[in-house]
Order: sequence, then C-alpha cells, then structure tokens
Amino acid sequence: ALQLTAGTRMSRVMSIQSHVVSGYVGNKSATFPLQLLGFDVDVVNSVHFSNHTGYYGGFEGDVLHGDQLRSILKGLKRNGLLQGVGHLLTGYIGSESFLRAVLDVLKTLRSSNNGICRYVCDPVLGDYNGDGEGRFYCPPELAEIYRNEVLPLANVVTPNRFEAEQLTGIKIKTLADAKEACEVLHDLGPELVFITSAIFGVNKDGAGVDGKEGKLMTILASKRTTSGSVISDETWTIDSPIIDGTYTGTGDLCAALLLAWTEKESNNLQTAMEKASGTMFSIIKATNESSGNTVASRELRLIQSKDVIENPPALFSAVRVEWT
Repeated sequence: ALQLTAGTRMSRVMSIQSHVVSGYVGNKSATFPLQLLGFDVDVVNSVHFSNHTGYYGGFEGDVLHGDQLRSILKGLKRNGLLQGVGHLLTGYIGSESFLRAVLDVLKTLRSSNNGICRYVCDPVLGDYNGDGEGRFYCPPELAEIYRNEVLPLANVVTPNRFEAEQLTGIKIKTLADAKEACEVLHDLGPELVFITSAIFGVNKDGAGVDGKEGKLMTILASKRTTSGSVISDETWTIDSPIIDGTYTGTGDLCAALLLAWTEKESNNLQTAMEKASGTMFSIIKATNESSGNTVASRELRLIQSKDVIENPPALFSAVRVEWT
C-alpha cells in the first residue's frame, strides 16, 4: 500500500458503515469519538436500520446498494467535496457489490487528493461467540475479496482473531501464531496491522476487573517499515482484563480510536495503543456497570464517556515484543 506520513493528510474522515436510529454501532459508534478527537467526519450510511440486529424484536430499515453509493460519490465529486478527505474508514459491508463500490470510492478519493488518502479497513467478517465457535456475519466469500482486492489498497487493517484467521488461513492460538498472521497481512498490503481481540491466557497478577482474576484481552499491533530492500516489523502487545457481557459496536469504536490515535501519535505506536485501550476499557466498564437484562441497556455508554474519549486514562502499558 501507499506509504503515508503524518502532516500530509487532512483531518477529514469519510466513514462508510452501518447506521442505527437507536443505539451505538457502526457510524453511531465511530463518528462521535472521531469528532471529539478533532476529525471532521463525512458519514456514509451503508444501512439505515431502526436498531442493531441483536434485538429480539428484529429490526426494520433499508440497505444502501453499490450503485447508490456511486451516485453519492458523483454528487460529492461534482461539488468538489472530496478534496481534503485524508482518511477512509470502513466497517461492516454486507455484499460483494457494495464492497467493490467502496473500492471505487477509495480510488476516487486518492485521485482527488494527489494519491493521498489513508485507508483504515476493519474487515468485518464475523467473530467467536462465548462458546468459542466462530461464525460469519456476512457472506463468507467476502473474505477472498478482502484478501485479494481490498487489503492491497489498505494502509491499516484491524481484524479480530476470527477475521485474521479467515484472511490468512492461520489458526491463532499463541502470540507466535498472531505474529505469523501479521506477517501474512503485511505481505498483502497494509503497513499497520492490529489484531484486536486475541485471548492468550489468564491474568497472572490476579488484577482483573476490581481485583478479580480473569482472562486477558490482547491487542497486537505490527508496524512494517521498508527501507530499500530492508523490511522490518515492529510488534507491540497490550493486555486488558475482559469485562463480562456482550456489547455491540465495540469493534467499530476500536477501529475509530485506532484511526485517530495512530494519526495523532503517528511516530509512537506504543502511545496510540495505550490511549485507544484506555478509552475502550473505560467505555465498556461504564456500560457494564449500568447495564441490565435488556439488549437496550447494554448499548455503549458513549456520550456519558466523553471525558475518557478526549482524555484517555493511562490504564495499561503496551509492551514491545522482541522476536529471537
């Protein structure tokens, strides 16, 4: 992918994700944090639903199709509104035709900005459930399109463990497995890779949530730099306790925070990870503490967490991984 440097990009983000009237997933989860952190956000809603799909009463609404996305793109281009968009962020995409239309958007954004538009791709394919069973949220054949057509154009990719496995064919059970998967993802294109939800073990200190021992969630980051014929990868991990419960929109929030902090701290991957992780944990903890038995009560407490988005608490330390 195109190598970019901070300072050459504008702080405008085009975010193509789902929209819900009530609740916080997709663009509803990503836009507010990006705006608080100083980014203008041009919002394209890939779906317009009443609520997210996890509600027992179902949902209603409409899906934006590829040709409709291209039509919106034409209007923006005709009015000169694509200049200055420095970032493209994509999340859940439900069809092959829409994914290919997103690639048209990216190419048009780059041609409108002297080739400069950083693409942060959250390749939403699926996840593991509480029983450790992996399941797809979208047609499985999208994995191949991401691998062959999307990632070669991406600068940053933020898969969870399930998605990284689908994209690389590597079963991720250890840190070494995750490192190998990162290398494969780098080879596909992105210079910055985050695996956002790996679980490698139990908290050795017993310092889980409120002192309770529990499993740790690991975010692994790998940054590849190329100097002539020399390729070097820089790897960091950051661990945080897992908070009980199921919360939607967390991946969308995480991708937005990683976009923001890797731009604002472009030369300090450690700091970017620590800030994103501190905010993520604080928001999920606040949501957990005020949640009840209903799906609605488990919607992210995003607005109530304004302070921890603007001023991320220093809760966890990122550790450089040295490979022998």
